[in-house]
Amino acid sequence: MYLLGFESSCDETAASVLEVTDGRFVIRSNIVASQIEIHRRFGGVVPEIAGRAHIEAISRITEEALSTAGVSLSDIGCIAVTSHPGLIGALLVAVNFAKALAVSNEIPLVEVDHMKGHISAAYLTETPPAPPFIAMAVSGGHTSIYEVKDYTDYTLIGSTRDDAIGEAFDKIGRLIGIPYPAGAGFDALAREGFQKATGRETDFWDAYRASPAYRSPAYHLPSPAVMGDNLDFSFSGLKTAAINLLHRFEQTGEAFDRAAFAAAYTYEAVEAVAKKLDIALSRHPGYPLVVSGGVAANSHLRARLKTLADKHGTTLCLPPVSLCGDNGAMIAAAGYYEYLAGARADAHLGARASDE
Repeated sequence: MYLLGFESSCDETAASVLEVTDGRFVIRSNIVASQIEIHRRFGGVVPEIAGRAHIEAISRITEEALSTAGVSLSDIGCIAVTSHPGLIGALLVAVNFAKALAVSNEIPLVEVDHMKGHISAAYLTETPPAPPFIAMAVSGGHTSIYEVKDYTDYTLIGSTRDDAIGEAFDKIGRLIGIPYPAGAGFDALAREGFQKATGRETDFWDAYRASPAYRSPAYHLPSPAVMGDNLDFSFSGLKTAAINLLHRFEQTGEAFDRAAFAAAYTYEAVEAVAKKLDIALSRHPGYPLVVSGGVAANSHLRARLKTLADKHGTTLCLPPVSLCGDNGAMIAAAGYYEYLAGARADAHLGARASDE
């Protein structure tokens, strides 16, 4: 069976052809039209511009996805499309395009929750997990922890109460001169800071915590892990504290070490994720751990999650970096399980900005 997956929830227009044989996935094509260069001048995604760019790209990338896969629409057994959550104008582009293809070619259509899509990227790895497991989606717009009971049965057990972890990196990254999106630049700058603080090239997490740099009040920042026996986050406080710290350096004229700041900021953000996932895994002993989404590409987070999984004696599934960002393959994978569960959408399918 071939599935055609569409994704346009934010600033990537994506289409993918996924082949499924005996429950195993093979990505035949995974085409992504990025809008990074368009939005970089504004320091973030402009929704109206994103929607227009999706309109310009979606026909082209669909043709490219089918051509690269060596199939035609008549070979497609199901079309899957992200319907929520995301930017409403952006979502509507792929939703309406997918509906038109499905109705005009009499192909079954399924809608996909964007968060389920990110988590379903794990099913595209060499050793895909089987439910039940704990999953976390970390991206520019989301920081959410789920108990995945079955392939289509997800229960939200923790989330951010305000800003998402990816947005927190992007906004503060812009203030210290890292171009949008700040993820890769922040990652590299933090690595420089960790190496300075520990004298190590790798494996510096515990060494950093024991270093004078961690104990120094100069770059002290609060944890975004909400206090108490919960699985929630609040990144607004971390952002505010970082902004205030940057203003202090600017106003006093003190020497400012960007790498040391990036290391301190990254440490608090990543350690907060590890702290809450530690609680989640303790509550669900033996569950595998899946972490996906754009921020799952962060090398420091990936390394910290490995030590966390080892602590709990469980397996960790991290999609390859190429599948951490928004893409059509993950939507097709999630759509496959919705299709098996009997879910179908029709010409009345709409888009919605939130999960509600």
